[in-house]
Amino acid sequence: MNKPELKEGIINEVVLALKNVKEKTPLVYHLTNTVTINDCANITLGIGASPLMSFCLDEIEEIISFSSSVVLNIGTMDKSMREMAVEVGKIANRLNKPIVLDPVGVGATRARKELVQELLQEVKFSVIKGNMAEIKCLLGMDVISRGVDSLENEESGEEIAKLAAKKLSTTIAITGKVDYIADENEVIKVLNGDSTMSLVTGTGCMISSLIGSFLGAENSCFISALGGVLSMGIAGELAAKNYKGTGELKVSILNNISNMNQDMLEIESKVATN
Repeated sequence: MNKPELKEGIINEVVLALKNVKEKTPLVYHLTNTVTINDCANITLGIGASPLMSFCLDEIEEIISFSSSVVLNIGTMDKSMREMAVEVGKIANRLNKPIVLDPVGVGATRARKELVQELLQEVKFSVIKGNMAEIKCLLGMDVISRGVDSLENEESGEEIAKLAAKKLSTTIAITGKVDYIADENEVIKVLNGDSTMSLVTGTGCMISSLIGSFLGAENSCFISALGGVLSMGIAGELAAKNYKGTGELKVSILNNISNMNQDMLEIESKVATN
């Protein structure tokens, strides 16, 4: 199968997955960070899903029982996060709800590393999304980062994605200048996006919400990861074409997500296998 045929087939699957989201309006429960929680809620609404956020352990099992998927983002480390994260993951697994892990800044502190290590031991994740430094940290590799930002060379992205998918037995989404989606069988590169997106806090967190939205509509893990990453890449790239400032860029990204459709995906997508 040549590349154009592969691209067309893959994009068709993403188009169908987006249609599923808009038709089913999945409820996506987030245990996420307080810095970007409003953005995550709005991006979830924009793609066609419905967000729900809670930090109350007493209601979590009931909430997850009627949710379609779960997004677990450790960006804001506090007492409630450490107490709730593993429990949320276990409940999601027990209730057969797909769950996305966003190990924000996992290499920044010992507390984050310890929490994520426990999560990987106790919880089966449908998708793990992170930047290069975060994914390498999950593999026990030395990393270069500053806080939650990766300073890693991304040239080895395909190999790291393959290794992580195999070692962690899940679908991996590595975000950066080039994005990589991998499971144990294949790797796809996403070339959409723009460097100005880094000027808006939370685009990575919002990708996890998009992935959770696709998962909640009963799409496969691989297509959900690809759909979330690709949608944000296209939205950011289109927004950057008329860049006037970070505030307008953020609004434009949200607008583009809410307007995401078959034509945008088919015309704007840039994906490849190598």
